[in-house]
Amino acid sequence: MSEEEISARHFVTPAIVKQRLRLASVSPKLHEVYAEDGMTLEQLMAFSVTADQARQEQVWDSVSGSQLDEPYQIRRVLTENTVRASDRRAQFIGLDAYEQAGGTVMRDLFEHDDGGWLQDVPLLDRLVTEKLKGEADTIAAEGWKWIAAAVDFPYGNTNGLRELDGQPADLTEEERATLDALNAEHAKMEEDYQDADELPDEIDQRLGEIEAARSVLEARSLVYNPAEIALAGIFISIDAEGLLSITRGYVRPEDEAPAVVDPESDAQGDGETSEGQKTNGPVQRAAITVGGALAEPVEDDEDDDTVKPLPDRLVTELTAHRTLALRNALANDPAVAFQAVVCTGNLIRVDDVKKSPKLAE
Repeated sequence: MSEEEISARHFVTPAIVKQRLRLASVSPKLHEVYAEDGMTLEQLMAFSVTADQARQEQVWDSVSGSQLDEPYQIRRVLTENTVRASDRRAQFIGLDAYEQAGGTVMRDLFEHDDGGWLQDVPLLDRLVTEKLKGEADTIAAEGWKWIAAAVDFPYGNTNGLRELDGQPADLTEEERATLDALNAEHAKMEEDYQDADELPDEIDQRLGEIEAARSVLEARSLVYNPAEIALAGIFISIDAEGLLSITRGYVRPEDEAPAVVDPESDAQGDGETSEGQKTNGPVQRAAITVGGALAEPVEDDEDDDTVKPLPDRLVTELTAHRTLALRNALANDPAVAFQAVVCTGNLIRVDDVKKSPKLAE
């Protein structure tokens, strides 16, 4: 019989039927413990969060007789390898899309579960990566040099980057007329109720709607110089509400444009004029990274055999690693150190000798 048919026969709600059936699906071993008063009904309810009976028994064996057998602690252990439905990743994808892709959701029928828990975390991460990549592909048509996409970026991720100064986009005539009407309505309401001790509910609600509408119209997207767009990039992430967050216009130090040798020249290479505006030409393809990994190969019209210089920052890091490797090699092998001194005439640093007893010998 269906849950609705059972509820109709016993004159109870379908929710109660679902709860009883869920309790019946708990491991028979735990039912025996409950029948012998070895656990409370609340503890048995906590185990109904998951349908994995082997996992239920494993958790009970580990928490029984300890101080970690409270119902909320049992639920926490059973859901430790899952993601809550309130997580920003789950909200960004949506439960419907997750379930359509084959994902399963754990639900607690006895406690408020805030939407449940998503069990297939690798699937969720793959869906998030694919959606972020799709959003980045769409934005790449704007001509930015690079796009970094991630669920979240660490605090201070823009430190050391130059932020572009954009200009707010102009309002259309229709948007300007709408904004003027909202401002006029807002001013009239304030004038009519300036002496009132308390605003009526409908007026207070309308003022809130006007403020929200004005914020949307006034929060214009910024317009950037095309020449600067070719040097800058974008950060794409997910905010706390699960909505897409796009931060445009950051230039890395290694991407800064070199100084112009001849500022009086009317034209420059790469399709740019002396004013820095790009002429009509192909839009560059942004280098997209998702979670720090390159999402796709960057198209380059240059010959593959051309040797490209490494960035200064990478050269510095590699040089530091090479220096440490040489120091370790010399410190651990006195014979090699002696040969290096004899063959090249280099002097071993006194500091290195003090740090290595072998080398001192």
